Amino acid sequence: MAIKIAIAVLVIVVALGAFVATRPDHFRIERNAHVAAPPETVFPLINSLRRFDTWNPFRSEPGPGVTNVFDGPNEGPGASFAYAGGESGAGRMTIVESQPSARVVLKLEFIKPFEATNQTTFTLTPENGGTRVSWAMEGENTLMGKVMSLVVNMDTMLGKEFEKGLANLDAVARGVTPPSSASAQVDAATPAPAL
Repeated sequence: MAIKIAIAVLVIVVALGAFVATRPDHFRIERNAHVAAPPETVFPLINSLRRFDTWNPFRSEPGPGVTNVFDGPNEGPGASFAYAGGESGAGRMTIVESQPSARVVLKLEFIKPFEATNQTTFTLTPENGGTRVSWAMEGENTLMGKVMSLVVNMDTMLGKEFEKGLANLDAVARGVTPPSSASAQVDAATPAPAL
């Protein structure tokens, strides 16, 4: 009887492993929204990591044991932000490409609680007197990511945060402090990771 149970468990483990292996190797999450301000107004809010934090939905207040460090120029390629401690773990984001009023690309390096390197791209397109802003994140699906995708829909979970961030960006671009960013307006020097 014990042998039959062991064989059944082994078959289940092999089948689960085979199913996990079929999950996509690459992921992409994207949301877009109309922002009621021209690209020239929206672009600086993304191209500066300090200003980025005035609308970032992933921002968390720094607390004991949490460090936030800016490095490089204040904006554009080479500007970076590293964070460590607290619930957000540790990582770094760096602007790697910047096309005025059109596009900003960030390299996201997650160190803890898991290692991953992803890319986030913001694309700005003039639209109806404002700007169509696309926020996309993509990267390779690690084994852990494939396993997690069995129980968590990352597109839905992160997509909601992207939508919230784009609504915040619209408010800030119009000169309104969004409710989720009220404290960020006071201290824009401590952003959280951008996903």
